[in-house]
Amino acid sequence: MMRKLSIGQRLIIFGTLALIALIVSSSLGLMIGSVEVPLAELWNLIQGSGPVSDTTRTIVMGLRGPRVLLGMLVGASLSLAGCGFQGIMRNPLADPYIVGTSAGASLGATLAIVLRLPSPAEWISPVPAFAFLGALGAMLIVYQLSKVGSSVPMETFLLAGVVVGSFAGAMVSFLMTLAERDLHSVVTWLMGSLSQADIHMVYLVLPYMAIGGIAMIILAPALNIISMGEESASSLGLNVERLKISVIAIASLITAAAVAASGLIGFLGLFIPHIVRMIVGPDHRLLLPISALGGAAFLVLADLLARTMFAPRELPVGVLTALIGAPFFFWLLHGRRKLS
Repeated sequence: MMRKLSIGQRLIIFGTLALIALIVSSSLGLMIGSVEVPLAELWNLIQGSGPVSDTTRTIVMGLRGPRVLLGMLVGASLSLAGCGFQGIMRNPLADPYIVGTSAGASLGATLAIVLRLPSPAEWISPVPAFAFLGALGAMLIVYQLSKVGSSVPMETFLLAGVVVGSFAGAMVSFLMTLAERDLHSVVTWLMGSLSQADIHMVYLVLPYMAIGGIAMIILAPALNIISMGEESASSLGLNVERLKISVIAIASLITAAAVAASGLIGFLGLFIPHIVRMIVGPDHRLLLPISALGGAAFLVLADLLARTMFAPRELPVGVLTALIGAPFFFWLLHGRRKLS
């Protein structure tokens, strides 16, 4: 029956369901914690009328609000990037960290922590700033290494990502041996967490996610065409190399911003787009926006579980997503092996 509906009708149906899931997960993220926030007070605060205690206002506006917003943005960014890489490579096993952005961000963040580098701006700490710069640097190196003339073969691109990622990972390991008292900070960042979320982090990710998300959705028809193969897409008049460069640049930028703000949160950009694809189908006009909403809802809920499962201790959300994503990855590999 869903196949008989128009793309607009399907977008409304699935978009509404995904939006409801995001609203529910965000509400739970704002309400649940060491101090419970009543739903009535939360609603009064959102609509700007009715009684709201100072405690509720401080918790929601100063602590949980920025954390939930950052979780939404990071989850949406990684899911969009995952969709883009899977579409351009025609491979459901591709994920946002495939271009070495994660390794570059790790190296930048580790340098900032171990060498105690100064902040490039008063409104942002040095760790996310240098993580972002490291991610961009890794992306540019991978791109330059993978170019063959004026084209970017995907096989070479993947290989360059592995090489750069391995080198950056080795440098991180070397710096960790020198870290001594800063080792805990390095390890915590590498495991991925939203515990340091504030409104400045939200401002860091928001423009990249918004502009990159809009640009990626604009490219959705082209991603649908290239899914038929590069030769078929070229015969239909699509500039394949320009599309590759555009998707790689957009996905890498939004990944860099997300990783800079939250550390390494793995597997989310792999399994969220794949699950959404199984539900809504391969049409990127549906897949991209629904994956963004689904990724946002999932990460907010995962962060809620990470900070409440072992309260008062907090589990890094990157560890939780890996515990969920790794079995899914093995299941996906097993399914592909059975089909081959």
